This record gives sequence, structure tokens and C-alpha cells, in this order.
Amino acid sequence: MPRTRSDIEKAAGKLIAAIQKEWTMEMGTPTSGTSEQVMHTSHSLLQAAKAQGSITSVVGSASVAAFLGAAWVQAHPNVLPYIRALEVAERSTHG
Repeated sequence: MPRTRSDIEKAAGKLIAAIQKEWTMEMGTPTSGTSEQVMHTSHSLLQAAKAQGSITSVVGSASVAAFLGAAWVQAHPNVLPYIRALEVAERSTHG
């Protein structure tokens, strides 16, 4: 029987997909390397969500945007709704 993903895992997965979309659109440009690094970094959020049910061990007291890189997030506002959803899922899990 397949394992049911928690809300925080789903939110982390959706954030990764949004970041990957940004990276894909930038492929071949000078900024694609940074976006690729952010995408790899974001996987640690999903790993923490799966292992611990929380992303706090990864981001600490920082925001998800700060963890990913505030300048990158500011340059890629399409990911903001997914960051917010992940932060809401974290709060509702560990309110």
C-alpha cells in the first residue's frame, strides 16, 4: 500500500516543481546555474519533511525564502505562492 504524503511533504514537492519550472525556463542562460542550485537546495526541504515532518531542522529560524536565497526568490516571484504554502503547512503541523 502506498504511503500517504503529509501536507508539508506535498507543499515541499510543489515548491520543488515550481523551482524546477523556473530552472527549465532559464536553461541555456547565465542564470540557470543558480536556479539549478536552488532546486537542489530545495530538495533538503522535502527530505526533512519526509523524515521529521518538519522543515525547521533545515531552515532553522530563517524563512524558506531566506533559506533558498532571498535575491533568487525576489527574481522569481512565481515561486512565492509555493513558499507561502510550505510555510503554512509547517505552521499548521507545528503551530
